[in-house]
Amino acid sequence: MLPAPSNPPPAASSSATRPVRRRWLVLVAVAVILAFAAVALDRLFPLRLPGPDTGSTVVLARDGTPLRAFADSDGVWRYPISAARVSPLYLKALLTYEDKGFYHHPGVNPLALFRATTSSIRHRSIVSGGSTLTMQVARILMPMPHTFAGKLVQIFRALQLEAHLSKTQILDLYLNHAPFGGPIEGVEAASWAYLGKSAGQLSHAEAALLAVLPQSPSTYRPDRHPDAAHRARDKVLRRMRDEGLWSDTEIRDASIEPVVARSLRSPLDAALLAERLHEQLPGARRIVTTIDANLQRAMEDRVSEYLSRLPPRTSAAVLVIDNTSLEASVYVGTAAFADPLRLGHVDMVRAQRSPGSTLKPFLYGLALDDGLITSQSLLVDAPQDFGGYRPANFDESFNGPISAAEALQRSLNVPAVDVLDHVGPNRFVARLANGGVDLRLPRGASPNLSIILGGASTRLEDLVGAYTAFANEGMAGKPRYVPDQPRQQRRLLSPGAAWIIRDILASNPADVEGAPLDGTTRAQNTIAWKTGTSYGYRDAWAIGVTDDWTFGVWIGRPDGTPSPGQYGAVTALPLMFSVAAMLPVTHDHAHLAQPSSVRAVDICWPLGGPEASTPPALCRQRHRARALDGTLPPTFAERDVTAWTGGLLTLRVDAKGRRLSATCHGSGEHAQSLARWPALATPWLSPGDVAASALPTLAPGCAPDSLEVASPIRIAGLSNGALLRQAPNSAEPLSITLHALGTADDVQWLLDGRLQGSSHGGADMRITLTQPGPHQITALSSHGAFARLSAVVDAQRSNATRTYGKADLFSTSSEH
Repeated sequence: MLPAPSNPPPAASSSATRPVRRRWLVLVAVAVILAFAAVALDRLFPLRLPGPDTGSTVVLARDGTPLRAFADSDGVWRYPISAARVSPLYLKALLTYEDKGFYHHPGVNPLALFRATTSSIRHRSIVSGGSTLTMQVARILMPMPHTFAGKLVQIFRALQLEAHLSKTQILDLYLNHAPFGGPIEGVEAASWAYLGKSAGQLSHAEAALLAVLPQSPSTYRPDRHPDAAHRARDKVLRRMRDEGLWSDTEIRDASIEPVVARSLRSPLDAALLAERLHEQLPGARRIVTTIDANLQRAMEDRVSEYLSRLPPRTSAAVLVIDNTSLEASVYVGTAAFADPLRLGHVDMVRAQRSPGSTLKPFLYGLALDDGLITSQSLLVDAPQDFGGYRPANFDESFNGPISAAEALQRSLNVPAVDVLDHVGPNRFVARLANGGVDLRLPRGASPNLSIILGGASTRLEDLVGAYTAFANEGMAGKPRYVPDQPRQQRRLLSPGAAWIIRDILASNPADVEGAPLDGTTRAQNTIAWKTGTSYGYRDAWAIGVTDDWTFGVWIGRPDGTPSPGQYGAVTALPLMFSVAAMLPVTHDHAHLAQPSSVRAVDICWPLGGPEASTPPALCRQRHRARALDGTLPPTFAERDVTAWTGGLLTLRVDAKGRRLSATCHGSGEHAQSLARWPALATPWLSPGDVAASALPTLAPGCAPDSLEVASPIRIAGLSNGALLRQAPNSAEPLSITLHALGTADDVQWLLDGRLQGSSHGGADMRITLTQPGPHQITALSSHGAFARLSAVVDAQRSNATRTYGKADLFSTSSEH
């Protein structure tokens, strides 16, 4: 029988395992102690990470191009960026050259540290630091001395970073805070500063250069030490070749690429818009705008070149809006940013300025919507009194009867005030406000007739936004400067009124009076445009509309001082055409067809009715008009009905055509109709028009009627057809003294259609004749009666001051 197997004694087994257990217990205890120590150290010395809302700010164009950088409190330029938006070439070069094991180590690479330590001991100097990318981030964020103690702190901070952040977050910290020389921090800022491009668009050579630059920014700065930068870059390229990450062809091409860097400067494109957005979004570190970077730079260069020809201290502003998106592609707030002479810090895109005549298209559009006018309605451009307000035209001349379209094209003041008087200033201001144009009136003032001539203030951006209504079926828009800004539109005009006004402005010839635009009119047929000039030549405006764009130009002095001789058609309009020529034709916005509410119809002057229903004898002039919703309003009635009833007048006349008053009768009595012209238009009418609308004489024995209110007047002091010569040896220009007879009213005096002044009753009026040749002098009473005579100034001097013709001393050409 075999003996039973024997087991080892229990005491022996316990003795063998006891030392192993003790070692494990010691290790666990050490680990626990170290863990508690790490937690304690982490609590005692927390990480100081940069907050997301601190640091510098960069304002970008829509494609990411920096427009302007705002340094932080330490004067550092840093453009926020993430690893996802950096070129993969740069990331590969950076990690290969600086830290191949970045995604595998816990923040510290013991082997690299050991190699660095032994190498330093062997060479008795620091040959390589052995720092991982995480350790470099720790030193960047929390500077520490280059000592053994400092290295221990750096290791501790690196471990902290790895414990609290992901690898992507640590990499982003490096990409945004690594030093690149001077005030530049972060690869995006460095790429724009040195290379003029985003870090997402780097070549192999550029990626290698930026990867090595933080090792010694002052030594490798390409703008100061291009040779040293070239050698450092090539060192990275060789490493990439040795690692087999880039091909020999890529390395060869990159090696022959020169190191060329721009001088460090902060970008200053659309500087005032950037400042505006920075103030509105103070916590934002990366502000993306709607600006087209290339177009913005080109426009700023064009404005700067154009302003060099204008008087000192002149500034300018340009705003370009996309009609479809309402996004601003160009925002030039000043001609020269920070130029103290031009007050370059003042943003003239949003400055309150007098708009001059730029509001007139909205007035005529509103009058169309109200059924007050058609495009060819008869208006009168003559001296008029609107309750004590007596506007004059820019060139101080008058044109008599004129259509609404031509009055708008030529920006005549008196017809515009007449239309506003019918629309109502309060209603006009309210409609503008609804469309986004808030007019600022002088303190204590209420809406009045002067606002249509610039008697209020507004902003360029409001005007440009309102003018988009002419490309958007009457819907005015608010300019958008950032992509997430909501698209806001308000109804300003009906689609039909907006179409008619745009058609009028688009057919406006660029050679209008006072607008010498040689070489600037090649695109005029596709641009609807309007100019404006404020009182005293303080503001010159030009605003244009095409299918794709609406753009506005302002030129003047920001301090409000006058610039004599600088006005919209001469100063702002050429620049506006230049702006238009620089804009791309995108065809993103379809050309608007004529709305169904608009139709063309022939109307008759002076009554204003359709030709089809107007007797030929009453249709003195035929005009092709654009009418809205089939409305054909009559010509405006006279204000002073005691002087002139206007319009269609039906009379009783006898067989000889003599007028019969109410209680008077005669043989062959019958009715006769007359188409009466506005009294103030009479001096400009042809003899045939005057005769056709003349009031028949009163039949003998008939009592006077109310139609006889306007008495004829005469001009005293000069005979009709007089020949005038300058007195010999006289340096003073020839002048004559005249007065009106037969009226106790105010009299306006015109020389060749230009207002010279006014007199009351028979008071004297002195008129100066500076040019030789024929002249026409007109006296026009406030009740419509007028007198006219002609005279000729001889260029030769004579002993006589005047030579009279055969006519009587008093002019007999008085008509009413």
